[in-house]
Amino acid sequence: MPSSLTLLRLETPGPRSPMAPYHIRKYQERDRPRVLDLFSKGMEEHAPTTFCHVLKLPRTLALLLGVPLALFLASGSWLLVFVASLALLTALRFFSKYPWVQFKVLCLRSDLSDITKSYLGEPGSCFWVAEAAGQVVGMVGVLPAADCPLRREQLQLFHLCVASECRGQGVAKALLRTVLQFARDQGYSQVVLHTTMLQRSAVALYKRMGFQKTGQFFPSLNWRLFAIPSAGSALVASQAPRVSATAR
Repeated sequence: MPSSLTLLRLETPGPRSPMAPYHIRKYQERDRPRVLDLFSKGMEEHAPTTFCHVLKLPRTLALLLGVPLALFLASGSWLLVFVASLALLTALRFFSKYPWVQFKVLCLRSDLSDITKSYLGEPGSCFWVAEAAGQVVGMVGVLPAADCPLRREQLQLFHLCVASECRGQGVAKALLRTVLQFARDQGYSQVVLHTTMLQRSAVALYKRMGFQKTGQFFPSLNWRLFAIPSAGSALVASQAPRVSATAR
């Protein structure tokens, strides 16, 4: 069963030049290399944000101040203090990548190991890509929610991701609208998703699209250790506007 974390980073510093017209279509096997590349690059971008978040935690500040101070009091060496501080920062930066590396491995071994089988083999599931100038620039998938007892109750969104050079131009919003229209057509009453609270631009997009936060939790001990909660959000599918699956 695929993990429920949504991987999306929409922050776009500064204006971007208009991209080529894009359209949204169902996934095909020839899209696999590009889809996995988008997925991998999307997670790599989360490491710096996670590192900054970890540095602001009270226990991290205590560690960064306490260990060098203890070493200085014990040895009186500023060189040792400098080396210890540098080693601590390097270790924290390395471990900030770990939750995302673990998530990547989990997904590549589960739902993304065979996208066609996972998302295109059963009713109520689908995987779309956004294509511009013959290149896949975005993706998203949906499956019936695993923890929902009623089959047509909830549809869960996974892996919404857009190429960095195409962000801020409506691709993610078009993919979300495609999901909402699919949910309506398939008779689902709600679309649900999980995303980390560090993904502020993604959370803002979901709110603009009508999603409401339904809860907060830690998917695993690793996320709790780094104090990175995930939030569940839901949107009543019947309230979603009808839109075309093609955007230009």
